[in-house]
Amino acid sequence: MFETRLNERKSPVDWQMIVAIYGLMAIGVAFIYSAKPPSETTAWLNQYYVRQIIWYAVGATAAVGICLIDYHSLARWAIVAYWATILLLVAVLIPHIGAYRLGARRWIDLGFFQLQPSEFAKLSFIFIQAHFLSRPTEELRQPVVFVKAVALTALPFLLILKEPDLGSALVLLPVGLVMTYVAGVPTRFLMRLIGAVGVLVALLLVDILFAPPNWQIKVEDYQRRRLWVYFGRDFAADKTTEAERQKARLQERNDSWNVKQALISVGSGGFWGKGWRNGQQIMLGYLPPIVAHNDFIFSVVAEEKGFLGSVVVLSLYTLILFTGIRIAGQARDRLGKLLAVGVVTLLFSHVFINIGMNIRLMPVTGIPLPLLSYGGSSVLCSLIAAGILQNVYLYRRNY
Repeated sequence: MFETRLNERKSPVDWQMIVAIYGLMAIGVAFIYSAKPPSETTAWLNQYYVRQIIWYAVGATAAVGICLIDYHSLARWAIVAYWATILLLVAVLIPHIGAYRLGARRWIDLGFFQLQPSEFAKLSFIFIQAHFLSRPTEELRQPVVFVKAVALTALPFLLILKEPDLGSALVLLPVGLVMTYVAGVPTRFLMRLIGAVGVLVALLLVDILFAPPNWQIKVEDYQRRRLWVYFGRDFAADKTTEAERQKARLQERNDSWNVKQALISVGSGGFWGKGWRNGQQIMLGYLPPIVAHNDFIFSVVAEEKGFLGSVVVLSLYTLILFTGIRIAGQARDRLGKLLAVGVVTLLFSHVFINIGMNIRLMPVTGIPLPLLSYGGSSVLCSLIAAGILQNVYLYRRNY
């Protein structure tokens, strides 16, 4: 025991996680530079890789700031943060406030920064859920407490779904379920909820894939087509004329293009890869530049650094996730454990879904790869999430 306490005094922070995070940031800068090479007509401050470095610096500063305040003090502001992000999620849906791009209204244009409220809503949700579930076990067995926990999940879920941003909305479900399970909510409550959600998802998929147009549930056309691509549905199957079939096949080709090219990028990298900035899919424009630096950054890594580079990336994520699990196990109170579990589940969901859609294991959802994908909101929230883990580790000895 004396040796353990001595080691704790020597290591106030978890250096393994910090090294893994800085490793991912270095890889992120390198491959954003490769996917979006500097343009001579653009000022150096507006280059993609420079902007990413700036967001890394801002995010790291925010993470350090998070670590300066005990997570118990932060949790007292959970309800304020939760309702603030709910207001932002409502505001982003209002025309002239929320920026409309690529068929969705997900961002608030601040001029120097495109704020994506759904990313910050994930963190505020983890805090409010952890704070709410940190109560005596007897209370957690009451159905009304479980219903309230579900309501805390449903409100941001529905607002994010309205944008629409199905991927970010769905991420809230595993985070909420895992946190309620770890908190000690009776398993029978969770099984009933999972069963109900499973039935709804099955009915939705049947409707999207097989129902005639007049009977289909209203979802965005691009979301429907993404699921058609994932499940291999023939876009031209229900077309009657040759012109309609040709148009449908052209639409199918366009909607499946990014996924097919990403899969080619991953497969063509071989063991060693083609070399940094030598990826043919990027150089020849087959992997569209508009998505290569964010949603499909893993494909760029896989093509240019091959299987070996992919394993390095996965190993760094694995180190962060297992460190997070260890921090959750070492937490001395339920609040710290739930915060760590929520962050680990959130990061795992992002990594699994993003890499899954790069190798066609998952449908395309627009979920960024933490710390690698380009984007200010994503980078900030990923580093703040890492700061929360460090916070739980740092103050674990106080309780």
